[in-house]
Amino acid sequence: MNLTYWENIYKEIAEDLNINIKDDIKASYIFNKILIKNKNENEVNMLKNLIFNKEVIVFGAGPSLKKSIVKYNDLIKKKIKIAADGATSALIEFDIQPDIIVTDLDGKIIDQIYANSKGAITIIHSHGDNIDIIKNNINRFKGKIIGTTQINPNKFSLLNNFGGFTDGDRSVLLALYFQAKNIYLIGFDFYGIIGKYSFSNNKNKLIKIRKLQWCKKIIDDYGKNHKIKYL
Repeated sequence: MNLTYWENIYKEIAEDLNINIKDDIKASYIFNKILIKNKNENEVNMLKNLIFNKEVIVFGAGPSLKKSIVKYNDLIKKKIKIAADGATSALIEFDIQPDIIVTDLDGKIIDQIYANSKGAITIIHSHGDNIDIIKNNINRFKGKIIGTTQINPNKFSLLNNFGGFTDGDRSVLLALYFQAKNIYLIGFDFYGIIGKYSFSNNKNKLIKIRKLQWCKKIIDDYGKNHKIKYL
């Protein structure tokens, strides 16, 4: 990933959504210290081994998610499965174990903890709005976790930046970063109602819609020369 290119996009997003970049920086320092204290290891090679040259399905949390899981169930079984945050809960309902979870912990955390305990590598993302949630829940994850940030990661020993802003586009860019053979997207709905697995009852709906627009733009920009298919 071209970090400079991403940083320019991030600055545009921060301006559009009124994000305090200093808060993101502070959150990243705190999260990195937590990971150091907990003696976490930055085992990104596990991600490469799972994704490189593999067929990958990324699950978004849109309203089409459940119907699509039913429709493509046979296909799903054969692919590496990356769940974007709240989509984890839908997979669990269908007794499907994700291989990777990409989350900032605003979904149903207990489901993500469960999937993590069953082997899902959980990529936890820090930003200015969720550092308290991370502090309160990080030690509940007993399986493998990897930390990410949306700022320059070079200052942090245990944080990565694979690109992306929302859980959905970060999941897609993760698959691109580690050179998946093909990427299929399920539950990516950018217009209309917000899916229940977004767990957005207490969120500003207008902000959520704008974030979805950024999600689509990022996927389209990064994925235009890659094999990405919406199902």
